[in-house]
Amino acid sequence: MTESLFGPQQIVEMLHEIASQIQRRNPGRELAFVGIRARGVPLAHRLQTILEQEYSRRTFFGILDITLYRDDLSLRSVSPVIRQTQIDFDVTDKTIVVVDDVLFTGRTVRAALDALVDFGRPESIQLAVLIDRGHRQLPIQADFVGTQVQTAFEDRVRVLLKETDGEDGVTIQRALSK
Repeated sequence: MTESLFGPQQIVEMLHEIASQIQRRNPGRELAFVGIRARGVPLAHRLQTILEQEYSRRTFFGILDITLYRDDLSLRSVSPVIRQTQIDFDVTDKTIVVVDDVLFTGRTVRAALDALVDFGRPESIQLAVLIDRGHRQLPIQADFVGTQVQTAFEDRVRVLLKETDGEDGVTIQRALSK
């Protein structure tokens, strides 16, 4: 059974709060938003837009494909789909805000960190996620979180975005009780 957790207006509010926190924590720093494919990309773009429009911040934008950096690549697919990483700026001495939709075990973020440092040595790397659902398998924590959602490990949290799904929302599919 799938239940709706958040609608479009709540996502907008979460993103504005995250953007506000990023602005407060990073005065005067050169910021770059890097979205993890797939849904981290439109979220990063939305955060970048908010900071540029509401705070007059000039920021950089990049897209990160972590496929080849995953530690579970051999378990996922015989032929992984590799999409383009687009980081067209020098990451050196910039504050990079890595953006993803859901923080779960931490393995995706670990892969993103490995991929990102191949581009240089940022001043710092921060993590922004829309949903933190817990169940970490690695010692990774987000710097900016839209909201935390209590889940069972087997539950599935899905973020829907206009850019990828035609609508904004967050749903959860609860695991069947045994």
